[in-house]
Amino acid sequence: MSERHLQPLLHDLVGVVHAPTSTLGDTAGQIRPSGVQGVFHADARVLSRAELRVDDREPEALTRGAAGPHGARFVSLARWLGDPTPDPTVRIDRTRQAGPHGITEEIVVSSTAAAPVHATLSIDLGCDLAPIELVKSGGSGAPLEAKAGEPGQVQWAAEGVTVTVTGEAATVDAAGERATAPRLSWPLTVAPDTAVTLRWRLAVTDPKAVVAAPPAGPGWSVPEVRADDRRLVRLLDRALADLRGLRLADPAHPEDVFLGAGVPWFLTLFGRDSLWAARMLLPLGTDLAAGTLRVLARRQGTRVDPATGEAPGKILHELRRHEFTLADEGLRLPPAYYGTVDATMLWVNLLHDAWRWGLPAEQVEPLLPHLEAALGWLAEHADADGDGFVEYVDTTGHGLANQGWKDSGDSIRFRDGRLAAPPIVLAEVQGYAYEAAVNGADLLDAFGRPGGDRWRGYADRLARRFRQAFWVDGRYGPQPALALDRDKRPVDSLTSNIGHLLGTGLLSADESAQVAALLSTEALAGGFGLRTMSTDDAGFSPLSYHCGSIWAHDTAIVLGGLARAGHRDAALRLADGLLGAAEAFDFRLPELYGGDDRSALGRPVPYPAACHPQAWSAAAAVLLLQAGVGLYPDVPGGRVRLDPLAGPDLGALSAEGLRIAGTPVTVTVDREGHPTITNLPDALTLTHPHLPTPRRPTETPSPTAS
Repeated sequence: MSERHLQPLLHDLVGVVHAPTSTLGDTAGQIRPSGVQGVFHADARVLSRAELRVDDREPEALTRGAAGPHGARFVSLARWLGDPTPDPTVRIDRTRQAGPHGITEEIVVSSTAAAPVHATLSIDLGCDLAPIELVKSGGSGAPLEAKAGEPGQVQWAAEGVTVTVTGEAATVDAAGERATAPRLSWPLTVAPDTAVTLRWRLAVTDPKAVVAAPPAGPGWSVPEVRADDRRLVRLLDRALADLRGLRLADPAHPEDVFLGAGVPWFLTLFGRDSLWAARMLLPLGTDLAAGTLRVLARRQGTRVDPATGEAPGKILHELRRHEFTLADEGLRLPPAYYGTVDATMLWVNLLHDAWRWGLPAEQVEPLLPHLEAALGWLAEHADADGDGFVEYVDTTGHGLANQGWKDSGDSIRFRDGRLAAPPIVLAEVQGYAYEAAVNGADLLDAFGRPGGDRWRGYADRLARRFRQAFWVDGRYGPQPALALDRDKRPVDSLTSNIGHLLGTGLLSADESAQVAALLSTEALAGGFGLRTMSTDDAGFSPLSYHCGSIWAHDTAIVLGGLARAGHRDAALRLADGLLGAAEAFDFRLPELYGGDDRSALGRPVPYPAACHPQAWSAAAAVLLLQAGVGLYPDVPGGRVRLDPLAGPDLGALSAEGLRIAGTPVTVTVDREGHPTITNLPDALTLTHPHLPTPRRPTETPSPTAS
């Protein structure tokens, strides 16, 4: 039987990140030469081992915690040293900090023993410079030989990358068998009631990296939030710290900042992920949105190239330094890959929403030719068979088989579990297309450019076609299908995708209400958030990547759509699930987690290969805050709407430092749900909010199985 290459587990690893550098180690603080542990820079593993020992013995791990936005601290014991009493007397605190070009560690050995403690502390190192895709497929590179340099220094170099480790006052052993496992060591004596501090650092020189560290500073407002539900405050604090670590820039244009998708697999530019994360962060300012839009506009497609998926006007999917290959999956992606069906519309919608939040006209206008090119792709290249729907198919045989956000090969399934054959017409993508057409038309009109009526006509025709082709009879009544397959048959499973239609304008009010009811069923909402596929479908598995798991960003997007459309009960249920998951994961929401019932374990089951931190999962906290205070500005239209979720059910909520048109505002919602806003720019008018009615003791009835 052939050997199976398994993606390494990382759910219980401890990550620190300051993009483009990230580190994953175990809960004891060790970086072991196995799985996905290591220090990564951009898309290469620059250190595969950093194991601490005292007198050649591993300390016993005690606890760990965060150390600022880019660090972690680990506490362990050396109980064989010091006084022979039940109480430990020798403690080791190991603090790891990531920087944009490497990491530093400070090791504090403290003693309360009665006599001086003598020991030797060592760090065993290793480097394989394995590309991230090799690590993802369960492989590793051959250990590289190190060269000892200046005192206390060891170095590796290959493929244009130079990695240097320096231990302050350390002795280096890199000779003979130690060439591939060099050791830093420090003899130490710790007097009673004192401590000794040791330090080492890693520095990376990587001129070929396709992403770079941005200028210092978060680039968005950091609001002061007060809430009756403290889970929201803690989630937001952790999320903003993680987002700060995921900031990246284009090396040629370092002023344009975007968010890398996630640690460890996707710490680079991803069209869909970077766009969604920037869209969720609009309540904190428009700078991140502007940088993301410009970075992607510079790489907008200009020609038809089936090998890369490029087409004129199309927005990039992902950027790597070299080909990304997962041989076991038959995947081979070029360094600049355009295999995404939705990023182009999401780019248009981010530009529009940033404009609504107050992105200045002088920043919008240079992007209008790119807007027109993106709409041109929608008209000329998004509908290969001319049926009026946006569809995709991988023609190369080695690209992504599915090119929506659920991009795993088995994600598009019928109710009975059968896989749909491509070309695939995804439900939510038609919603994005409708929204992009209307939003694009509004921008064209506002800036005196032609084409607005054409795109409103496109949207009207798309809505009629969608209504005729997508609605099917389901277990809980009428429902939009997940997709249409090659033969235009509705793929009739019940999935979270339909929630993305809310707020796009594609659905009528009655259709939106039915979708809200479907999203409230136990089959979809019975876990800690929104399941990607209902428990009634044959393809459901709680630990399937896209067929039953729960994704934080997916839940938040749907929650936001429900809240904005006035479906409070459904939105509040998802909010409670998301906050419950956050608490279980120490307020760092991973990329995804299991879709088990809440009653199964009382906490969500980790998905073992989920990225953390991850951009759109962290950004979900900001979208939850926005829905909580109910802030919906339209700066070009001169108005702001307040319609909060906070109040009788979620509790009081206040956010100081949200930004509208660059102006910091404060929104406060009391326990009755009455909102107020202060410091609103004079040019904006507040629409009359309504006061919510507390929910009845029993839930609003959901659709029942027929």
